[in-house]
Amino acid sequence: MCVGVPMQIVEINYPSGVAEAKGVKRKIGLQLLPEDSLQTGDYVIIHVGFAIEKIDRKHADEIWEYLDEILRVMDKEDEGA
Repeated sequence: MCVGVPMQIVEINYPSGVAEAKGVKRKIGLQLLPEDSLQTGDYVIIHVGFAIEKIDRKHADEIWEYLDEILRVMDKEDEGA
């Protein structure tokens, strides 16, 4: 299974950059999105180290709510095992 994670761009040095989510920063590839469409502060979906889609803050927050819920369920299952 593959999962894309929403992150906020904190630095751009096209074709690469740095993005952050939940206090974790990662170097990312930006070359799959047009350079002129990106700016610091934008939210993007990161998949295998590359920004693959630009999204708005609301969408990023919603995705993290779902991911956090999945992690909570998985933790409960591990505790019961």
